[in-house]
This record gives sequence, C-alpha cells and structure tokens, in this order.
Amino acid sequence: MTDNNKPIDTLTLKEKVVEAIKMVYDPEIPVDVYELGLIYEINIFPVNNVHILMTLTSPACPSAEEIPGEIDMRIRSIPEVSDVNVEVTFDPPYAVDMMSEAAKLELGFM
Repeated sequence: MTDNNKPIDTLTLKEKVVEAIKMVYDPEIPVDVYELGLIYEINIFPVNNVHILMTLTSPACPSAEEIPGEIDMRIRSIPEVSDVNVEVTFDPPYAVDMMSEAAKLELGFM
C-alpha cells in the first residue's frame, strides 16, 4: 500500500523496480545491470512480492554475490514492496547481444 492507503498497480510498481535495478552497476563495467541485459524477468506477485530472474556476465564473475545482493537491497527500499527474491541463472548464458542499444553504444559495440 502507498502512503495514502491506495494499492499501487503492478505496472507502476514494476516501473519503480526497474528504476531501482538501474541504480546497480557491475563494478567493472560503466553500465547498469538492466541495460547490460542481466535481468531476464521481473515478476510482481500478489501483495507486492517481487521476483527477479537474472544472470551474470560469467559464472566466474567476481561480483557474483555483490550484484544480486545490491539488487535485493535497492528493491527492498521501495516502500510498496513486501518481499524480494533474486534468483541467478546461467540458462541461457549471457551474451553481448542481450545489451540494450544504449549499453552497446556506451561500451563501443556499435
């Protein structure tokens, strides 16, 4: 519930979740994890429970615990969120073509 006791709609909450995720960066890459294409799914379940399915640039990523933890923390800071579950998968494996156009441009892939 929002401060004015009206339920927040799923689309609005999802937009807030995306904005929170965009504040998380891989420490070695100057692009946020959302634009890098590391987020596979954002699901909002009843009572504002958020499930994130994501990957990392590689299974040996030195930030393997840091990045999902920061995503969890950022989403939990949204007042309307009840609970968060960040799940990491490597299926399908990450590939450069998962990046947004903006990320590719920023990193010189275009």
